[in-house]
Amino acid sequence: MRKTNPPSIPAPGEGKRGKDGYMGYLLRQAAGAHRLRLERALADLGVTQPQFAVLTMLAAYPGLSNADVARLALLTPQTVSVIVANLERAGSLVRKPHAIHGRIQHLDLSDSGTTLLKTCRERVHALEKELARDLSGEEERTVRRWLVAVATASTTS
Repeated sequence: MRKTNPPSIPAPGEGKRGKDGYMGYLLRQAAGAHRLRLERALADLGVTQPQFAVLTMLAAYPGLSNADVARLALLTPQTVSVIVANLERAGSLVRKPHAIHGRIQHLDLSDSGTTLLKTCRERVHALEKELARDLSGEEERTVRRWLVAVATASTTS
């Protein structure tokens, strides 16, 4: 019986992992690569990409509940519960009881959480600048509009 060598796996950007690949796969590949860069940039701060998303949403929309944060940050409610508990333990956020519904708690960044997010944002801004470095302003705006259209397409169909 003749032994055959398994096919070589193409590097990112080559073969079906390149411009001839499915767009959905390319989006996922790009998102994975960006997430890895972001995780590395925030690692020494002890912040993960999902934690950064939660901190960002709470800064933008103070007083959200866990369920609201989960929807905005595209995370499961279970994941947000763990993240909130960890961020609260670290002193980065505070819970406040809802004025009417006893089981609902509002989340807000603490002063140290605001400071942490500022440091994270500086690093993420540098990553995003690098991400768009070869794009003109108009090209970047086009990419942003396209990504929003892709993200919202299922909600309009």
